[in-house]
Amino acid sequence: MADLLGAANRVPGYDSANNNRALPTEMRPSQTQIQNVPDPTRVGRPDARTDQQGANDALQSDVLRYDSNLQTFLQRLREMPELPELMSKTMLLMRGVISTPGLQQGIAQEMAQLLEMLQVDAEGFRQLFMEQVQGGNRFSGPLFSLLRQTYGSLSGDHVRQSILEFAKRYSDFSSTAHIGRNMTSLLQQITERLPRSWQDNMNQLLAQLENGLASGSRADNLKLLQGEIIPYLGSYVERTHDMGPLREMLNRLVLDVARYENGSEGQLLQSFRQMEGYSELLKGLNQLDDNAILKLLRENDFTRAAGSRFAEGLAHAASQALRGLYGHEVQESFAELVRALLIQESVYMPLNHMLFPVEWQGKMMYSEMWVDPDAEEQGGSGQEQDHKVQFLFKLDLESLGFLEIALSSRQDQVEMQIYGPDTVQANSGLIAEDMRDILTSHGLASKDVRVSKLERPLTLTEVFPNLFEGKRGVNVKI
Repeated sequence: MADLLGAANRVPGYDSANNNRALPTEMRPSQTQIQNVPDPTRVGRPDARTDQQGANDALQSDVLRYDSNLQTFLQRLREMPELPELMSKTMLLMRGVISTPGLQQGIAQEMAQLLEMLQVDAEGFRQLFMEQVQGGNRFSGPLFSLLRQTYGSLSGDHVRQSILEFAKRYSDFSSTAHIGRNMTSLLQQITERLPRSWQDNMNQLLAQLENGLASGSRADNLKLLQGEIIPYLGSYVERTHDMGPLREMLNRLVLDVARYENGSEGQLLQSFRQMEGYSELLKGLNQLDDNAILKLLRENDFTRAAGSRFAEGLAHAASQALRGLYGHEVQESFAELVRALLIQESVYMPLNHMLFPVEWQGKMMYSEMWVDPDAEEQGGSGQEQDHKVQFLFKLDLESLGFLEIALSSRQDQVEMQIYGPDTVQANSGLIAEDMRDILTSHGLASKDVRVSKLERPLTLTEVFPNLFEGKRGVNVKI
């Protein structure tokens, strides 16, 4: 009789005679051989994955890490192209576009003005260098030196929190003009996305805000933003259920408004006065009146450097290029340049960064410099004699090529490694001797000067290993 309950087509190898293989044992929750899929929404059990393995994966993989801000930053840092190369490519494209017929009126003149600003002599380069140094550190000057000394000498949580609160308010206060431009730009983009029936009222509110920002009336501007503009846009989102880009831009606007309110003069002075009673070092601040304090905070090296012609010219050119006014190729080149510059502003980049695109004696030179003023030797004792400053220079010199210099300084002792093309290596002895003479003429001792061929570009993580210190902090995405 036929076996009606059996399988009609048996699978080879699964008969009772051959099915002698050992079945896998049941997985136990305590096993660590199975690596968990990173999930930032819950706390997973421990597995065999290590922090160093995660760091290596981030630096070697082309897939973005969504479980770690630091690893994402390190990966993007690795993928970032060389900034001098980007600058060279961008300026070369701009020179070609200037001679292209059919440009809009004034576009060629704007581009020519930017290229003309790159032509400097020794004094012009010194001025550009000082503007970069001063503009790269918002918290500079005698006042912040005193606050750093107080922060390091006192261990109380209240005084440290008070100093950090003042620094945060000063950051927003000194960024008032930038925040105002951001809010205006966001509202213009939001208005373009609104239906015509909503645009008329929005244009009137935007015009009132622009007049208020020009007059500097912060209280009236906040009343307009918080009492009319944000509720008006919120009602549009509520009625239309627009949960796309417009709602995202509205959220960014709310954050800018919060910073604009946090940087008011009244709150800044109140935060400043709160620091006076915590330390003997800060008691002398009582002798300053409000006008003297505001003058001290407004007139410093950072605010003076903020008006740099070069910085404003480069920012204006980037804005025009990203809108497509200079052509598609220049737009893409500036987009890469801006992305590379934004990487330098990451909270995981504890380095001072400076950019020097100049034309000197008829030759183009695109260079950038990183500085770590608080570099430490691995395994150092942390004492004063172990303190050192680490530099990295990257240069693209016309008719020479790429040149990279890693320099470390501890008191008057300097170590220098120079990497360049074959022509540099062929004259390594002469170059090393000249560098020793230059260091000696400036009162520095050349502990070690080496010149060798540039096999591959130096990475920031090689020269500044302290970039990995970010793993000790909060390092997850929420």
